[in-house]
Amino acid sequence: MVSPSIRQTRAGEFLAFVDALPAPVVQAFDAAELSKTRLILAKFGDRNLALADAHGLVVIKDHRTAVCWSTDRHLGPTGVELAI
Repeated sequence: MVSPSIRQTRAGEFLAFVDALPAPVVQAFDAAELSKTRLILAKFGDRNLALADAHGLVVIKDHRTAVCWSTDRHLGPTGVELAI
């Protein structure tokens, strides 16, 4: 079991990390993105992807993302490195 003081330290470190990140960009979800998302859902149908997962994979591919920080292993099928 992790002590409360260690949890508070880790929480503080995580928040400092988030504060240091650049501002997030909101990605539009237009008809073209939706078509690509449908293809991802069909391609990885055996992985039980949510719509958000599939759209995330489209965004990763379209932006040629090399590394993605995520705790969601559903974002791994395209081969992008996950920094978890």
